Amino acid sequence: MTEQEQPVHKRRIHYSGKYPRHFAEKYKELHPEKYKDEIAHVRAKGNTPAGTHIPIMVKEILGILAIKPGEQGFDATLGYGGHTMAMLKELQGRGHLYGGDVDPIESKKTEARIRQQGYGPDIWERRQMNFCEIDKLAAEVGPFDFVLADLGVSSMQIDNPERGFTYKSDGPLDLRLNPEAGISAADRLQQMSCDELVGMMQENADEPYAEEIARQIVRTERHTAIRTTRALYEVIEKALQRVRLQRDEKGNLPERRDIIRKSSARVFQALRIDVNHEYEVLYEFMEKLPEALAPGGRAAILTFHSGEDRIVKKAFKAFHQQGIYKEIARDVIRPSREECYENSRAHSTKLRWAVKA
Repeated sequence: MTEQEQPVHKRRIHYSGKYPRHFAEKYKELHPEKYKDEIAHVRAKGNTPAGTHIPIMVKEILGILAIKPGEQGFDATLGYGGHTMAMLKELQGRGHLYGGDVDPIESKKTEARIRQQGYGPDIWERRQMNFCEIDKLAAEVGPFDFVLADLGVSSMQIDNPERGFTYKSDGPLDLRLNPEAGISAADRLQQMSCDELVGMMQENADEPYAEEIARQIVRTERHTAIRTTRALYEVIEKALQRVRLQRDEKGNLPERRDIIRKSSARVFQALRIDVNHEYEVLYEFMEKLPEALAPGGRAAILTFHSGEDRIVKKAFKAFHQQGIYKEIARDVIRPSREECYENSRAHSTKLRWAVKA
């Protein structure tokens, strides 16, 4: 090999301080199997290590699903695999669990981690699929004794700026759960009128300043396409610089920077829901779920905002009135104060369940 053919050595990015700010610098957090002490230290501070995900309400979910060895189940939203690992332990080596996920990037990484724990295809299989296709899977493998759907976006998707899920890091404005299908959020913005943007933000995120933000998006798009997460954040920031702030429930006038931060989170949520057709997919899943469950089958669903929770609550109630479900959650279940402290991303979580007749 000549000197010109020698591969160029690239130094690893420096792990800057105890809490690196940029995703690429957090190589210790991105390799939890190698840096267990670092992971424990980050979690002890109530933070989620970059590129990982802490499963929410595991104890409560296992109590609802009441998994018995030999049963067949479906983790409809595999994610990082934390719930799946807990359910596999309940099976005690007998039965079968399927893990579905629409994200081809993260689900492959999760499969590798689960295989490393010794779970082979005899007890666990990954399926790249949208969870609304539960009817097709059940037709192939038979009905399920238990089903879990965690509707939240996984932390490793949010943390990675290349996926474009958050305004906190600059990256391409994508927001697709499956970047190999559909169109990006940047392209979607160019398709929408001002009225459509207002409706999207109000319906998907209850955004109080939807009209002001929508008008600023349209004005900006006339001159420069909004292609990055930071560009969209700056548009939201500009829209809210002179808007008359609304007082909170206690009559207090909030800080403008807090309003910008909260509105940015809601706009990104609304756009993500739109790009991935999340409400349509959830409606379809809830309609198909009863037929995919075996008699006495249990279903648990985690939601993270009011729109999702309304859909789940309404569907469970309707099927319960028809006698299809013999029992449903009367009240929503929330994570404990201790869990919210240990995992800040658990705050908005709601858990509902149903048991098929």
